[in-house]
Amino acid sequence: MKNIAILCSGGDVSGMNAALKRFVEYAKHQGLNPYFVLDGYEGLINGRIKEATHQDVAGILSRGGTMIHTSRSQRFHEQSYRQQALDHLHEHHIDAVIVMGGDGSFRGMQLLSDMDPDIRFSGIPSTIDNDITGTEYCLGVDTALNMIKAAIDSIRDTAASYGRAFVIEVMGRECGYLALVSALTSGAEMCLIPEIPYDLKHYKAKFLREKAEGRSYYIAVISEAMRNLRQIEEWFEEEIGVEATPIVLGHIQRGGNPTVYDRLMALHFVTHAIDGLLAGRKSSVVCYNDGGFNYKSIDDVAFKAHQINPTLLKLGEEYRHE
Repeated sequence: MKNIAILCSGGDVSGMNAALKRFVEYAKHQGLNPYFVLDGYEGLINGRIKEATHQDVAGILSRGGTMIHTSRSQRFHEQSYRQQALDHLHEHHIDAVIVMGGDGSFRGMQLLSDMDPDIRFSGIPSTIDNDITGTEYCLGVDTALNMIKAAIDSIRDTAASYGRAFVIEVMGRECGYLALVSALTSGAEMCLIPEIPYDLKHYKAKFLREKAEGRSYYIAVISEAMRNLRQIEEWFEEEIGVEATPIVLGHIQRGGNPTVYDRLMALHFVTHAIDGLLAGRKSSVVCYNDGGFNYKSIDDVAFKAHQINPTLLKLGEEYRHE
């Protein structure tokens, strides 16, 4: 193995640039020639591959997003375009590829691996949703949670000042992890996620009782997977009798200066990815569990349903019983 490439696929996360910096430095340290694939799988189809230098990654550690850009490629689903992507890897004599992304990105990685057994692939879980099976942590999650925390803390100030309910929708795709952890750590009065059934009658009795005892405002954190932002806004006004304001935090959750934890995890993920490839692993995903790193097959990661840690869910279920 001599030439190694890296690409970002799907949604961007803070920590990707830290990973790119480590990739260049550690690859060179191991005597490898590092390459960047620009624009994800779309860039690979278009042949947007360049040799990476130390100058490319100077000063990027503190920046969110990804300086090599990312994409969601519909063309990559077609075998002819995947063959085109492989041809470009062959043109540059690239022996191994690291893919930063989610389960869809890893399924794409598997398709390439099946087409060319001579190229090694390694995946780094990178999604703020933290919804990849087989790993407790995905790159970018800590920064996203801190962005959400700062937003909710600021919103609470206004909620308390005006005596309102704020209904805050956070990202997560079909997974409630971000909403659950954010609600628990911000002291939210309501948390709605797809993994935990809820009863608005329970919340109504609880909130009206608290209102009679002097509570004047409420913070509700809901997962975008619930698709009920407006419904909950109207519920607060009609059933609880408080003015409600809906807020979609949106893409501010993806960006921002990466936290120390995400910078450190980026370093570890890339190091283990390169070490695994050098050890001969053909197609695997670097996972983090029980305080350590391990390698799992793409089948065990990208093709199985994800479940939130039961301990977290148990904490979230307390919202149903207070």
